[in-house]
Amino acid sequence: MDGLVERPAEQAAPSPDEGPVSPDLLPLTARIGPGGRLSVGGADVVALAERFGTPLFVYDEEHLRERCRQAVRAWGDGVAYATKAFLCRAMARLAADEGMALDVSTGGELHVALAAGVPPARLVLHGNNKTDDELVRALETGVARIVVDSFDEIDRLARLTGRRPRGPQGPQPVLLRVTPGVEAHTHEFVRTGQEDSKFGFGLSSGAAAEGVARLSAVPGVTLVGIHAHIGSQVFRAASFAQEVEALAGFFIPLGLAELCVGGGLGVPYLAGERSPSMEEWAATVLDACARSGIPAGTRVTAEPGRSIVATAGMTLYRVGTIKQIPGVRTYVAVDGGMSDNPRPVLYGSGYETFLPRAADAVRPRPVRVVGKHCESGDVVVADARLPLDTAVGDVVATPVTGAYGYSMASNYNKVPRAAVVFVADGEARVVVRRETHDDLLRLDA
Repeated sequence: MDGLVERPAEQAAPSPDEGPVSPDLLPLTARIGPGGRLSVGGADVVALAERFGTPLFVYDEEHLRERCRQAVRAWGDGVAYATKAFLCRAMARLAADEGMALDVSTGGELHVALAAGVPPARLVLHGNNKTDDELVRALETGVARIVVDSFDEIDRLARLTGRRPRGPQGPQPVLLRVTPGVEAHTHEFVRTGQEDSKFGFGLSSGAAAEGVARLSAVPGVTLVGIHAHIGSQVFRAASFAQEVEALAGFFIPLGLAELCVGGGLGVPYLAGERSPSMEEWAATVLDACARSGIPAGTRVTAEPGRSIVATAGMTLYRVGTIKQIPGVRTYVAVDGGMSDNPRPVLYGSGYETFLPRAADAVRPRPVRVVGKHCESGDVVVADARLPLDTAVGDVVATPVTGAYGYSMASNYNKVPRAAVVFVADGEARVVVRRETHDDLLRLDA
């Protein structure tokens, strides 16, 4: 693992090169045909933009399914898809069909998963500030696990379970979320394992031990395991081994059946980046468990999200304006922006961009791809490369946008949210329809 790229923060990403877009950044079924035309799932990508409009999120369904299967093979039963990365009913059904449990972190995510027909026994409820309503729904439906995050939540569970009949599975199984004191090398906004965190119970402070004691006194719940999470977009598998080593001394004496190391496996967004595979990640964690003395029968699992969906998806835009400022830069403005991908604004995230009509073309033209919103910071790709013949009306694609694009989308400037399509075997189906201007009025009183 020592040869893997490690970036201390996302804005330190290298600039894209001038060659064609790297195949490693494209979905599993991506193919470049005659004339450089890109297809995904057997469907011509430019034709998808013509048919469904832009901006458009395009997901390779086979890629999604294969990543889910890899996760199940690597981690076994109980591995949960972290739905915050991307969730709609079709995605929930797909992940469940491929054998994954689902990690939901709000009442809304829980509602979507249940509406998709996912059995409650395949759901894990997270959240650092769960409301009474969220906890009641989880208890009444009988979710597989509630991940307890604070002393206030323990008090809520004691009150709620003490005044209602037990759920369909008896006492509610829970995990205690522990902050192990491991600082992952990633952007500060997506670090979660350090002591100074809004999540979980601190290990070194003694809060985790107190949490175990207080949960053990709540008759309506059963503590079945420990949960931890060190951050998102982590490129070093060794960081997850450190997580296990930090937890082992606390976990082993408890004699609990489950240990969840959370999610956070990094994904390459630019050519030249590398991250551990799903198999490497799991093997590193399991090896660390064995070295640290975690009992062999322990159910060790994880919650991948980004690594399931990120590379499966791409966003298609239409170029509306090209503005050349001599001696400064060239701006290429597209019909989306920070409302469909806020990650560049939030984290300084780097992306590549290319023309799907010429996916094998070199990209010598340095440009800044920007959106249509009334913000100078509305940047999609700060240091982009495109072919010299890029013109107004072209369809531009940004790959690796399957995670935290649509799920973080907004209606800023009253821009309707984009449609989402899944493609497989040459067919495309809308799984989330495009919002209309009338949709923007639905909540007005």
